[in-house]
Formats: sequence, C-alpha cells, structure tokens
Amino acid sequence: MAALIDGAGIAAGVRQRVADEAVRLARQGIVPGLAVVLVGEDPASQIYVRSKIRQTKAAGLASFEHRLPATATQEELLDLVRSLNTDDRVDGILVQLPLPRHIDSDRVLDAIDPLKDVDGFHPVNVGRLSSGTGGLIPCTPLGCMMLLDTVVDDYRGLKAVVIGKSNIVGKPVAMLLLERECTVTVTHIATRNLPDIVRTADILVVAAGAPGLVRGDWIRPGAIVIDVGINRIPDGEGSRIVGDVAFDEMGHAGAITPVPGGVGPMTIACLLENTVRAAERRRAVAGDFQPVPA
Repeated sequence: MAALIDGAGIAAGVRQRVADEAVRLARQGIVPGLAVVLVGEDPASQIYVRSKIRQTKAAGLASFEHRLPATATQEELLDLVRSLNTDDRVDGILVQLPLPRHIDSDRVLDAIDPLKDVDGFHPVNVGRLSSGTGGLIPCTPLGCMMLLDTVVDDYRGLKAVVIGKSNIVGKPVAMLLLERECTVTVTHIATRNLPDIVRTADILVVAAGAPGLVRGDWIRPGAIVIDVGINRIPDGEGSRIVGDVAFDEMGHAGAITPVPGGVGPMTIACLLENTVRAAERRRAVAGDFQPVPA
C-alpha cells in the first residue's frame, strides 16, 4: 500500500515556521506584509483570496487587500502595482489570476518588483531559478519539493518525470529537480509513448490538468507520485475534486499525494514562506537587516 504524503500536515508545519519567524522579525520591528490584488469577481478567485488573507493574518503577517472592478483598465492595475512596489509596508505582491481578458497578464506580472514577486513569475526570478542563482521560487513547485523532501533522502541520479510544461508548475519543478541532481524528463499530454516514459520514473510529478490521466499500470512499484492536478468532475447530482492520477490504482507506488489534501495546502503555505523570505531579502539588499538567531 502506498504511503500517503500528508500535504495538510506538512503545510501546517510550514505555517508554524513562518509564524515563528514572524515573531523573531517583530523583535527587529519588521512585520512582513503581503498585498493581494483581485480584479473582478470570479468566484473561485474570491475563495482563494479569502483563504490567503486569513492564513496571512493567522501567521502574524500584515495583509493588504486591493479589489478592482472587472471593468478596471490595464493602466489602472499597473498604477496600483507601481504604488505597491514603492510601499515599504509591502514585501510581497500577488496579483490573483486569471485577470479579465482585456488585461495583459504578462505585462502586469512583469511590472511587479522582482524582490516582491512572491509568486515567482517575474522574468528575473524565472531566470534566477533556471540559472540556479537564487530568487523567489513559484509557490506550487516549492511546495512539491517540500513534500518530496519528506520521502526522498538522496535525489542524486534518480529518474524524475514531469508531466506538464507550464511556466507555473511543470518547467520550474523540472528546474528544481535538476538542482537536486535528478535526471529529468519533461513531458506533456501530447508526448508520444507517455506511459512508457512514466514507467521509468523514480519520481513522477503530474501537472497536466487532465483528470485520471495517469493509470496504475504506468507506475513502477515503489515510485513516488506527486499529483498537482485539481479537477472538478460530475458525481451524481453534484461534483467532486480529483487529481491527474487514478488514485485508486496507485497501491503499488512508494508514496503518493492525495487530492485534495496533498499539494493544494502547500501552495498558500509557501506563499507565506516567500513573503517572509522577501521581507528579509529586501532589507538585506538595503543593508539594514541582520537575522535574529532562533
């Protein structure tokens, strides 16, 4: 029987670590601040934003919420981002996606100060990740690695397969696995002979957005499976959330993340972690921060 990787429990530990660090920073008069920007009234985005704000406050960080109507212009949103860039109370800026169609998301994300880019999407942070020179790491890939760290002692030489090529998960998690000296293959749902490639994996990270894509006979015994997928499918008169992996067929895996309760809780926890790191790095760059011993 595959061991369950308890994302909810591990995320709680990350949040506690952030809260402890917030107490230490408070001794120096520093309260890390996260600004969340929501444009429009997308129901799912509103739920995510409420959860982020609640957890930010619970960890002892300052929370700044900015809501713009769906009719807001791109220039109005850019003006808000520019003001947050210069607001010294704000260490992290998160613009909730998706944005309305008339707004160029890339242009908005590029306008965020890289030192405050807690989503890790700015080209500067993407470049630092790919070159192994630091920077803020996208939250979901960072969470994936934290989950893997609980079940992998030595990554060197392991064969890792990533299904998904997005800038949000697939590409950055592949870079992080490479940094750990895995041998990494990046695939996607159009990859030929995908089942055969997956069968070679010691570590499989699936972020394809395709419910039940990966079947049990794709997984070699003992492999570790990180399922990033969150898909809502019909279930009787209602619906339920499933991953990209046929979970009930994974008993022979070594360890696996459940959906829900696996990668999902880690994303917000890592957002808080990035906010604290951003607060420290911004002040270190300015030369007015010295870490306080635990």
